[in-house]
Amino acid sequence: MFQSIKNLFGIGPQTDFAELMKRGAQIVDVRTRGEYASGNIKGSVNIPLDTLKAGMSKLKKDKPVITCCASGMRSASAKGMLKAAGFQEVHNGGGWMSLQQKLR
Repeated sequence: MFQSIKNLFGIGPQTDFAELMKRGAQIVDVRTRGEYASGNIKGSVNIPLDTLKAGMSKLKKDKPVITCCASGMRSASAKGMLKAAGFQEVHNGGGWMSLQQKLR
């Protein structure tokens, strides 16, 4: 339970998103198509949260996955869905704009 609380508030070891990208991470933006069209991270794939279950086949299970959305709430849900589907290394990148800064 304490780990869940730590994860919720971002307490603990920080994820090196730039390093994950060097390892071939896939960025999955789970915002709506309209939100994605208004701005996104170059190279990311848009799979809206409500279609994620059907869209998982577009992703490679042997590569790290970074989820993002507008604020981090939907991407947290997406992380849980991907983990439940057998993806081993999934990271919540939070909001796409802040994630974009972390990738540099």
